[in-house]
Amino acid sequence: MRAAVITFPGSNRDGDVAKALARVGAAVLPAWHADTALPERTDLVVLPGGFSYGDYLRCGAIAGRAAIMDAVRAHAARGGLVLAICNGFQIACEAGLLPGVLARNAHLRFVCKRQHLRVERADTAFTHRYAKGQAIDVCIAHGEGNYICDAATLERLEGEGLVAFRYCDSSGAVTAETNPNGSQGGIAGIYSAGLNVLGMMPHPENLIDPLTGGTDGLGMFESLIARPRAA
Repeated sequence: MRAAVITFPGSNRDGDVAKALARVGAAVLPAWHADTALPERTDLVVLPGGFSYGDYLRCGAIAGRAAIMDAVRAHAARGGLVLAICNGFQIACEAGLLPGVLARNAHLRFVCKRQHLRVERADTAFTHRYAKGQAIDVCIAHGEGNYICDAATLERLEGEGLVAFRYCDSSGAVTAETNPNGSQGGIAGIYSAGLNVLGMMPHPENLIDPLTGGTDGLGMFESLIARPRAA
């Protein structure tokens, strides 16, 4: 698999996700926000976490209009894989790759901690190394992770099985207490209609090695490398 990791001014998790991809054997291809094309034969595009453009205007708003995003949208339209993590999720929404917005956390505080997620489906390129309903341990670090969409969009996401992950406890129970940011339905991540774009607030790349406290995030990268999909 050839994975293009895009760096925007203010990205700070591009190195972490590149390390996770390299660990499972992917060829990691650096890409820059001002580029007008993706590297040749890109299978996967990653929009990493951070604070692109200092989070001015709205989180992800400027990055969503960066020069390279036209190529990312074309890649997704061809069925190419896109993984958008944290600030990358915000960018994906601003760029029209995914519906909805990420607003300020309900308690208006930045949250940084370990967090369990419930895997809502295990039949996608991103999750087939997990089990449906499995509670995985990852990390969150965001101030604007409150996923909001209109009622019709929420009905479609739920009805078409496009919710990827929900915030939960260690047993997989989704409750108000397990929701760290007020996100509708406890939503932590969503898919595009074609299941080839995944946006998620948590950071699977932070837990890929026992030395850093866990390996539950590794399953996502192992899933991707096992089922590459060239655009």
